[in-house]
Parts: sequence; C-alpha cells; structure tokens
Amino acid sequence: MPRTVIAFLLVVLSITNISCGENLKDPDKEEKYTGPLIENVDVETIYSDSAKVLVKLKAPVQQEFESGDAIFPKGFFIEFYEDGKVTSTLKANYGELKRNTNMYVARGNVVMNNLVKKESLETEELFWNQSKDRIYTDKFVKITTPERVIMGQGLETNQKFFPYSFHKVTGTLELTE
Repeated sequence: MPRTVIAFLLVVLSITNISCGENLKDPDKEEKYTGPLIENVDVETIYSDSAKVLVKLKAPVQQEFESGDAIFPKGFFIEFYEDGKVTSTLKANYGELKRNTNMYVARGNVVMNNLVKKESLETEELFWNQSKDRIYTDKFVKITTPERVIMGQGLETNQKFFPYSFHKVTGTLELTE
C-alpha cells in the first residue's frame, strides 16, 4: 500500500476515534433527574384501620418522587375522624410528605380546626407525625376559642387538636359578647 493511503487511513481512524470518545459520557458525572415521577390531580387518599376511616386527605395536585416522598404544591385539606365523624381538620397552602418517617409538613396559611370544641389554630408551619399522632410547630401560633384568643410561640397537640400545650404564651385576649 502506498504511504499516502496509509497516512489517509491513519487520519480517518484518528478522527473516528476522537469523535467516538466525545460521545461516551461517564454516567456518574451526568446530572440526574430529581423531579417528580408521577403527578396526580384531584387526589383523595383515605387512611383506615379495620374498615374505619381515620384520615381523609384531599389535594388538587400531588407529586410523587423516586424516594416515595410527595409534595402538594397547591396545598391540601385533611379531615381527622373518630367513630365515623370528622372531629378536626387541617388545611395549608403547601404540603410535603416524608414517606420514610410518615411526617407531613404543612406550610402557608395553616389552619387547624377542632370541630367538636369550636376552636381554631392558625400558624405558618405545622408538622404532623402520623405514626405518633403528634402535631407540633415552633412558629407563632394563634388559637381562637369561643371565649378567648391565645397567642404564643410553638405548640404541641394531637390529631384531635385537644389537648394542646404552648411552648410560650405571648398574649391572651378575652372575647366578650
């Protein structure tokens, strides 16, 4: 074979080798997708035990991730049941579910109501550990009862929203008729 043909073949092989090398990428260095895998619309989830409804969650949008966690970017509304009747509710503008700890996070205009005692709680962030029946926050809280408004920093209660305890009461306002 003449030298020019050999030189030409070497140049072609070099170019082919270089271009192939650029197409191969290390998968460990590639950016991985971390967004939602599933998006559900008009969600209604019912938690029950022995065919008795305990909790009903409604949300306009639920996004689920590879980890099993979920977010509710347009908020959620939760009803807590006892003996087949709704005893309390919880709503928020935004929510998260941490699946491995069964922890819900409610943020933005969070309102919890005890329908039996006619009391309401308002705050900007609330955590609900479903497994432990524990609801808490360290943020500013306002509770309105038929008799008074109580304000404080931090609170702990259960799904019934009774009894509750403040970490620190900052003010009380008696309501008169």
